[in-house]
Amino acid sequence: MTKYIYEHKNWTDFSWHDKAINVLFGEVRLMQGKIIGQMNALGFSAKEEASLNVLTIDVVKSSEIEGESLNYDQVRSSIARRLGINTGGLVPSNRHIEGVVEMMLDATQRYTLPLTENRLFGWHAALFPTGYSGPYLIEAGQYRTGEMQVVSGAMGKEKVHYEAVKPEMVKTEMDKFLDWFNTENRLDPVLKAAIAHFWFIIIHPFDDGNGRIARAITDMLLASGEGSGERFYSMSGQILAERHRYYEVLQKVQHSSGDITEWLDWFLHCLKNAMLTTENTTQKILRKAEFWKLHEHTAINERQRLLLNKLFDGFEGKLQTSKWAKITKTSTDTALRDIKDLLEKGILQQTEGGGRNANYELVGFKLE
Repeated sequence: MTKYIYEHKNWTDFSWHDKAINVLFGEVRLMQGKIIGQMNALGFSAKEEASLNVLTIDVVKSSEIEGESLNYDQVRSSIARRLGINTGGLVPSNRHIEGVVEMMLDATQRYTLPLTENRLFGWHAALFPTGYSGPYLIEAGQYRTGEMQVVSGAMGKEKVHYEAVKPEMVKTEMDKFLDWFNTENRLDPVLKAAIAHFWFIIIHPFDDGNGRIARAITDMLLASGEGSGERFYSMSGQILAERHRYYEVLQKVQHSSGDITEWLDWFLHCLKNAMLTTENTTQKILRKAEFWKLHEHTAINERQRLLLNKLFDGFEGKLQTSKWAKITKTSTDTALRDIKDLLEKGILQQTEGGGRNANYELVGFKLE
């Protein structure tokens, strides 16, 4: 039976081959600086919105990796409310969403504070406010006291992917991890984020929610490295897109005797891809900012503002009068009046075909 990494003596003395990751590491650091520069060049409100979008995606996608769907608008509203960002039309969110948002914002906005046992317990309790994970009662707000296996497959045919550190060793291992986390300042923050993620996942200190907390810890260290709570790329969003490889690499490196080069290589590639995704998003935000600059003196009502923003934020399908009425919760007549007004102002134009199912699009702004 192959040993797990934690069964080796001094298993946390991780090693890696600098040569194997140096070029990629340099590219990632360069891109990080470029993105922060691009964002700082945006106006305050556009920059604020970019960060709000990324924080929302981070929370939604981190839960999605665990097979849980959160309502995007509720998450966005919860974050906006806590950060004091006025987005208009805030929607109420449930206790569970509030808890997930609370954890993520505590990690990214208070990145200068030490990571302590009590803070982690608070995060865990916020993730599971009822003490249940789905239908199962779990040990919320404390380290696990039972064995932990990561399994898949049907009952009776389960496949064990990983067996975590014994419960009686969890506190000792976590004390060592937290001490390193709070005192290690020679390592580059990006490499520290990669190591912290792996180290925490190997310990698997909680009954549930280990992946989400590991990703929050990663975001905390990335924010610390950038000296800013504003997030402009989503590591969780990228991990979701690459999750098969994520689990594959974790499964392989969990049996290493301390060399984590392959994990660091994967992590840096994932981070680089997250930043490439952001470059596309930034273009959308810039176009949106340009649009509102152009129309800062145009009389636009709240319904029109809501729909125009939706067009920039990824509107699904074609814009029609019926959709307008449904989204703004008004009559078809009111929707038609709103649209006609924007046609007259040269903001919208009708696409090919007319009649009751006419489609409309923005003038002069391609949204692909």
